[in-house]
Amino acid sequence: MTTDEPIAEAVARPVAPYDFRRPTTLAREHSRVLELAFESFARQWGTQLTANVRARSQATFHRVAMRTYDDYVAALPPSTAMALCRLGDGDEKAVVQFPASAALGWLTHMLGGGAGPAEPERTLTEIEQQLLRTLLDDLVDDLHYSLGRVLPVRPEFDALHHTAQFAQAAPMSTLMIVAEFTIECADRSADATLALPAELVLRGLGESNPVVATDHARSLVAAQLELTPVPLAVQLGAVAVTPHTVLALAVGDVIPLAHAAHEPFLVTVDGLPIGRAAVGRTGNRLACTITDTLETD
Repeated sequence: MTTDEPIAEAVARPVAPYDFRRPTTLAREHSRVLELAFESFARQWGTQLTANVRARSQATFHRVAMRTYDDYVAALPPSTAMALCRLGDGDEKAVVQFPASAALGWLTHMLGGGAGPAEPERTLTEIEQQLLRTLLDDLVDDLHYSLGRVLPVRPEFDALHHTAQFAQAAPMSTLMIVAEFTIECADRSADATLALPAELVLRGLGESNPVVATDHARSLVAAQLELTPVPLAVQLGAVAVTPHTVLALAVGDVIPLAHAAHEPFLVTVDGLPIGRAAVGRTGNRLACTITDTLETD
């Protein structure tokens, strides 16, 4: 049995499993658009924080990735501040997450205080939440402006949670676009994240920056599948044995097979029979000649 060159080249390339139900990567073009948008958002976040708290502040964008909401929440500290923001009339929500201790430091500067000892991670009081909401209202305006057509609806502050596991912003399997930042205010810094529903963001990205034409998507997928390497094996028919027989096997034991000596071997792909073949030789390697093909579902 011979092998075509394109298939041989495909087998030589490394192959990684991919779950189409849970895509976890962004197209390079889409990733770049989001990086530019979040870098713009970070600059505006630092500017508005400086203006509101009257202390030198800076926000630095690090990376953007696609994760499930479950994975996103699992990576957050158990106690933190999570501001949930409505996105239109649906159930979709955006999440702005930062340490509550960092927010308390911002509010201290906002009220004219100085750099004292680090605040503990605790639940914000009603008054503190109202003051924080002033900062968040400016923040969502900056987010809406930075993302532009990618985020067509302006986020609206909905609620503030202090336990990541209890903030049900989305079902656990929902894919989210997660951006990571570092927020520096006065002499302290804190890590922050922004999470947006991937379906909403990707819809906006597709409309503003399409990366592929879908006219021939079916034929392109079919062509790629034809070059996908699959495990092919030539094997004897199986024989049923007891666990006792398997455990008692020793060198020199003979196991009668159900495969008749004159019958051709089975040709299988990933365990599924697709034909029969006679074993032969080509050069110094074993080969097989297909003698029959089997129709399967």
